Amino acid sequence: MARVRASWSHCRTVALIWISSAILFLSLFEMASRNARRLPPPGPGSGMPGEDQRSRLYDKMERDLDEQGAVFLGGGETSQSLSLSDIFSVKNGSIAPVLKAADPPVRATVLHLSTDFSVPISQAVRSVFLPYFDNVIWFQNTSLYHFSMFHASHHLASVPATEDEIEAEADAIKAVAEAICPLKIVLDRVIFTPTGVLLGCWQVISGTDPLIIRAKLRDALPHAPQKQFVRRSLSLSLSLSLSLMIVVGLLFLLFSSLVLILQYDPVMLHTSFARLLGHPNIPPEEMQKPISEVQFFHDLVTRLNSIIHGFEATVSELWFVEELDVLALALNGRTKVHRFRLGCSTKKTKP
Repeated sequence: MARVRASWSHCRTVALIWISSAILFLSLFEMASRNARRLPPPGPGSGMPGEDQRSRLYDKMERDLDEQGAVFLGGGETSQSLSLSDIFSVKNGSIAPVLKAADPPVRATVLHLSTDFSVPISQAVRSVFLPYFDNVIWFQNTSLYHFSMFHASHHLASVPATEDEIEAEADAIKAVAEAICPLKIVLDRVIFTPTGVLLGCWQVISGTDPLIIRAKLRDALPHAPQKQFVRRSLSLSLSLSLSLMIVVGLLFLLFSSLVLILQYDPVMLHTSFARLLGHPNIPPEEMQKPISEVQFFHDLVTRLNSIIHGFEATVSELWFVEELDVLALALNGRTKVHRFRLGCSTKKTKP
């Protein structure tokens, strides 16, 4: 009987520890989420300016291909949890987008890149990749090069709105556009993701930082989903003692992947150039030495970076886009676009 009581007492103690740890973890998670939603700009003494944050993030993204492999070759999913077969099909030996009506339409706020800059980038991408991926590559429409900033509604967390409510959102976004300054940007690097996307990753030379733009859009769109799509490297802005970290450490490891999904990186500035959907066709004369496909992708990206690394551009428009088809901006689907010039009318945001 004494053994039974001792065993019950031990189980109760363990259960209390786990329940307490779970409550503590959830409290910390909520604190981190609130902190992430505020999107505070880094202060002068933070030691982590936007440029450095972006470089660290891009370094991590660059390693993903080696760590995860080319998962798109096995079908895989997009960064928005859609399978490749959901968005592309092959007809008569060529790729065609699968356009599906978005119900309700996605409402995205993006910075637009003019064709003055997107066309030469696309030409460089085609010159390097098209000889090896003919019929298995989808190039982003040069008139729709964009940098995703913020979603008022998306397909994973839809926020239905009436026409009047959408018009009010557009007015709020227009006010943000008038307050922020045009961005002069430079292409830091091109990376190739495990999901098969060629991404241009940019740094800001002058103008309003993306972190500040997203903070303003968050304030302007209070009903927007808390979960946004831009990738985030996990970082909890909390001061934890070592003993406290030990207590929640196991739970942190168990839930860290969930946190990565729910958070997004407010400093990121990237645009998609193209998406690969199949294996490369490597001419025999270039197969003198055995080479893995991952290394081949790396070699092509290195070649592309040698051409367009350091490319400078100016961004002067903020678009509020109603995507009437799923991924309409990426797949040349139906859209309704509200275009706003960046006005730089406030002195609160320093270029």
